[in-house]
Amino acid sequence: MPQAFIWTRSIKSNLGGIRSVFSCALSHFFFLLWLVAIAIVDSKKIQSFIDAFQVNPSEFALPVEQFKSFNDFFIRKLKPDARPLAKEENVAIMPADGRYLCYQNIETIDGFVVKGKKFSLDELLKDSELANRYRQATMVMARLCPTDYHRYHFPCECIPGITNMIPGDLYSVNPIAIRQNVEIFTENKRTLCELETAQFGKVLFIEIGATFVGSIHQTYTPHSPIKKGDEKGYFSFGGSSLILLFEPNTLHLDEDLVQASLNHIETKCLMGQSLGRRL
Repeated sequence: MPQAFIWTRSIKSNLGGIRSVFSCALSHFFFLLWLVAIAIVDSKKIQSFIDAFQVNPSEFALPVEQFKSFNDFFIRKLKPDARPLAKEENVAIMPADGRYLCYQNIETIDGFVVKGKKFSLDELLKDSELANRYRQATMVMARLCPTDYHRYHFPCECIPGITNMIPGDLYSVNPIAIRQNVEIFTENKRTLCELETAQFGKVLFIEIGATFVGSIHQTYTPHSPIKKGDEKGYFSFGGSSLILLFEPNTLHLDEDLVQASLNHIETKCLMGQSLGRRL
């Protein structure tokens, strides 16, 4: 079994529940994972992959035998009770399984200056008016690995607008690649969707394609009322990322997420766990 060289520790969130905190995975792990993934062509090999990377098949909505390709496994649905939601009305939830970095105000941090290059909202959004609205936003970044559940969900009740595409490349978003070039987020193919919410004002939901992920699929209906936790869409085979931007002074992030992120540590979370509370 390939070994993941990851520094792991556990911390307890202020709303309960254990989250595993990751600093960085060596590129060797990702390389081996891709070699295994690309070779998979039938359900028997998919089961070997599941065993090797300790994915929990009891969560799957369908049995492994019904997956005819690795992409079937990759875009799998889960059983309805596999991801319990933080039910409190004033709590926003994690939109996906992934490794998270969360910042209360993106203008007050220096974590996005890499080799002299600063993360640019203007370049990310390609819309100066939109960038100005979210200039001091609360930012949530989720990085999904190939073993993760790759469907993403709405963080709160809302009425979503249309999702717009910004063309781009498909660079890797693993931690080593990001450390070398933070502009990956502003160069990769991505989509933007603004959510109208009663609890948190406007929220910008951004999906970013990465290695091999040329397809970002939307499964929701624009301009229709959405419940917290409803599915928004999914990524096809590969790695990928999400970014949420909350308008200033609308969301108070859970403290464990903030502290880990300020120390440049990713927190591994599941869809439905608490992200933060309404201010």
